[in-house]
Amino acid sequence: MKLKITHITGVAVLMFFMLTTVAFAQLNLPRGSQKATVSQTVGISEVSISYSRPKVSEREIWGKLVPYGMNNLGFGTATTSPWRAGANENTTITLSHDGKVGAKPIKAGTYGLHMIINEGDKATIILSNNSTAWGSYFYEPSEDVIRFDVITKEIPHVEWLTYNFYKVTSTSTSVALQWGTKEIPFSISFDVTNIVLADIRKKMQNQEGFNRQTWEQAATFVLNNDGDLDEALTWINNAISGQFYSERTFNNTQTKAAILMKQGKKDEALAVMDEIMPIATVLEIHRYGRQLLGQGLTDKAMEIFTYNAKTNKGTWPVHYGLARGYSAKGDFKNAIKHLEKALKNAPNPRSKANVQANLDKLKKGEPI
Repeated sequence: MKLKITHITGVAVLMFFMLTTVAFAQLNLPRGSQKATVSQTVGISEVSISYSRPKVSEREIWGKLVPYGMNNLGFGTATTSPWRAGANENTTITLSHDGKVGAKPIKAGTYGLHMIINEGDKATIILSNNSTAWGSYFYEPSEDVIRFDVITKEIPHVEWLTYNFYKVTSTSTSVALQWGTKEIPFSISFDVTNIVLADIRKKMQNQEGFNRQTWEQAATFVLNNDGDLDEALTWINNAISGQFYSERTFNNTQTKAAILMKQGKKDEALAVMDEIMPIATVLEIHRYGRQLLGQGLTDKAMEIFTYNAKTNKGTWPVHYGLARGYSAKGDFKNAIKHLEKALKNAPNPRSKANVQANLDKLKKGEPI
């Protein structure tokens, strides 16, 4: 039997191939609402927002182009939907680590970002487990991970919809959607100390763990960030002795002493530093003496400055150290005597200027 192709059938076949070609060979043309991604690092965590940027183009945005409240968009499976917080595809927010958005805990991952805009200065932020649907047409409340209310702000006109990170601190940042004359802000934060420590512990089990500096840096991080001091002490001891990569240095010994001091073990901390003095340089000893002065341990500082003067006789900055020690004890006469000696062997104009400034203060009866 021969196949009979009518005119209508031929047109249908032609249309099928044309549509197929369009579907699989779309041109790469500029979009009216350009794509954008903004990101911010907080500690070692990364947060990014991907969105499309519509333009105001003299349109009335709030309450018109973006209707207030939840709305039936006339497409998709959602009966009522929030705003997609951008244009085109789903606006998404990605967190590299567990954190908090709007003070609410959330796991690391990528989420759909939606907003409900209300009349006045109220809005609701929604993060959804569905980050791949187109816009808010398929929004499903049961997929919400978190939602929270925020206060919007009036701002100078912004033509292109923009997300900006601001108020960045060591543990948090704020982000704001800005469009037209409205700003919609919300906060993001991370438990930076515990995130870093988890990363450190993992790295110690890998190649980085075969390096003395890794253990030193880890102990120093804990010391400066109120972590577990017992753990920090174990780590710095590991750097100092007992392993093939271990080596006792002035710096790692000083870190150990600082940990002990923070634990309230002052005598043990001072003893550890006394042991390291024979291998310390003149500048290391001087800086240690100044550190002791800063801790209010004037007598011990004077002992260290005196040791430096005997061990490194006549070198810079031993007389400068003795002058600081005598000044702290209220003995300005001896302090002036040693500053005058320090002025003679100061190594450069800047050092001479600093010594002279302190000498002038002492002669006025002011401590240095």
